[in-house]
Amino acid sequence: MAEEEQKTTAYADYTAENIQVLEGLEAVRKRPSMYIGDIGSRGLHHLVYEVVDNSIDEALAGYCKNINVSINEDNSITVVDDGRGIPVDFHEKEQMSALELVLTKLHAGGKFSKDNYKVSGGLHGVGVSCVNALSTLLRAEVYRDDKKYTMEFSRGIRTTELMEQPDTTGHRGTTITFKPDPEIFTQTLEYSYDVLSSRLRELAYLNKGIYLSINDKRLSEGETEPRSEQFFSSEGLKEFVAYLDASREKLTEKPIYLDTEKGGTPVEVALQYNTGYSENIHSYVNNINTIEGGTHLSGFRRGLTTTLKNYADKSGLLAKAKVDIDPADFREGLTAVISVKVAEPQFEGQTKTKLGNNEVVSAVSQAVSAAMENYLEENPKEARIIVEKVILAASARIAARNAREKVQRKSVLSGAGLPGKLTDCSDRNPELCEIFLVEGDSAGGTAKGGRNKSIQAILPLRGKILNVEKAMEHKIFESEEIKNIFTALGVTIGTEEDSKALNISKLRYHKVVIMTDADVDGSHIATLIMTFFFRYMTDLIRNGYLYIATPPLYLVKKGKQETYCWNEDDRKRAIDDLGKGKETGLHVQRYKGLGEMNATQLWDTTMDPDRRMLRQVTIESAAEADRIFSMLMGEDVAPRREFIEAHAKYANIDA
Repeated sequence: MAEEEQKTTAYADYTAENIQVLEGLEAVRKRPSMYIGDIGSRGLHHLVYEVVDNSIDEALAGYCKNINVSINEDNSITVVDDGRGIPVDFHEKEQMSALELVLTKLHAGGKFSKDNYKVSGGLHGVGVSCVNALSTLLRAEVYRDDKKYTMEFSRGIRTTELMEQPDTTGHRGTTITFKPDPEIFTQTLEYSYDVLSSRLRELAYLNKGIYLSINDKRLSEGETEPRSEQFFSSEGLKEFVAYLDASREKLTEKPIYLDTEKGGTPVEVALQYNTGYSENIHSYVNNINTIEGGTHLSGFRRGLTTTLKNYADKSGLLAKAKVDIDPADFREGLTAVISVKVAEPQFEGQTKTKLGNNEVVSAVSQAVSAAMENYLEENPKEARIIVEKVILAASARIAARNAREKVQRKSVLSGAGLPGKLTDCSDRNPELCEIFLVEGDSAGGTAKGGRNKSIQAILPLRGKILNVEKAMEHKIFESEEIKNIFTALGVTIGTEEDSKALNISKLRYHKVVIMTDADVDGSHIATLIMTFFFRYMTDLIRNGYLYIATPPLYLVKKGKQETYCWNEDDRKRAIDDLGKGKETGLHVQRYKGLGEMNATQLWDTTMDPDRRMLRQVTIESAAEADRIFSMLMGEDVAPRREFIEAHAKYANIDA
């Protein structure tokens, strides 16, 4: 009876008063991750992309040529364009100016009518209003009809009336300045110049003929001039592929390029074969990076595979080689960028990462087939080189499959033992468990002594693992250290449909932590491991499972007082706090290796979940990550030297 009375009371308490309606932009502030992905660094930068996308849409409509992004001294952002300017006249139905409407109402904008925009990235109409909702200040300045209109907002609420004044500059367009809300972005409010410049460079390649620029008004220590760059591409994706492949050895002199329209869908594609072994295809829809692919990627693969196979059959080269060709063989050593503009894109999921429009398959397939047929017929020497590359890839794939099967036959999934060097944890819940990939047996022994045996596993790695950027696939699966990583993690690679598909459903740890020495060699080893994960376990990174441990660089000690320091600023502060000079008994120790710490120190500083600093490895731009890994781990020395010189001040390198 008591249970029945409890249920009756519960029903009586659940009434219409319990139904909450979120007005205006309250929903965005209540659940920001639903609209911008997360409230960390990625979401912070996404705010900029939403504002820039509005300007890009003006450019696609033919009304904008110049877009500038400024990172201001206080980490606010200003985006300036020379488009038509957001309308400011009065909206009769909503009883407010069009400017206020666009900035304060979800699903309000000019992108739902194809009279205004034929294609658009922000088709859901939530972009700039979300930025407004998540900012302590947003100021909009509109220049049109020889007048300047200004309106300000805070957290999505208008704080000033629409102000109008004459403008004699002749400028036209929209300027948006916003400052992200620290109540929302609790992890960081610091904008990365490199992340933003990478996106603007990408947009310049995807939208040829538009000038994009970035200015960083924050001056770092030692800088006298703000960092700035301008991006412009006259040849679009052709230049994009050349940029991505700059540090790779090319098989053909120039990229294969097409810019056409099929079935009302504009299709632009550029591709280039190189001597490498990885497939690097980047796809975009209305400037959105579709990291999960979709129908445009399927169309590209179909057109490429069918046309190349027909040519190879006719040439007789396949018959001579006597190998079975897999569709993946046609894509080994291929760098390609696919960009389509779709009037009514259907994306799978809220994150817009996979295109679902079926009509796009045939549009892209037909366009690629026609371009490839022309290229192969007109360039017989290059065509033969490409086919020979495909045959070599097929032979290597068979060797890799045999090597991979040996790994997986010995894996935990088949009931065999785990790697001998693995010290596993006792818990079997992957969501709780973490594995540390540790540089060397000495550091591995220290980590074993300091770990939480319940949830932390240790896998020591001997020296520098194989550089997968320079190795054929079968060599990778023959590498003892890499075999141990696969087996320990419990993942499998390769299916009947896709020989390189990764299956992480049986992943044994949801935190995979790279833990290396805080010196040059340690950084090199960490980069080798990250290169392996990026090329062969990208899904593990995309799911947020890969991390880098951050051991301290210094221990500052005076008597029984100890302070660990992770950078030079920490060290200086610790010295100031504990006293200066030898007479104070101050001792500064520089940790050059994990083995220099005892188990307790390693636990306290680097492994304890309550006190450690883990850096999650994310992919902001797949294309830029592809280029950087290729440049850092490839054969070409000059670009690597330039990169190191440009970023040396951010590294911890001892003299």
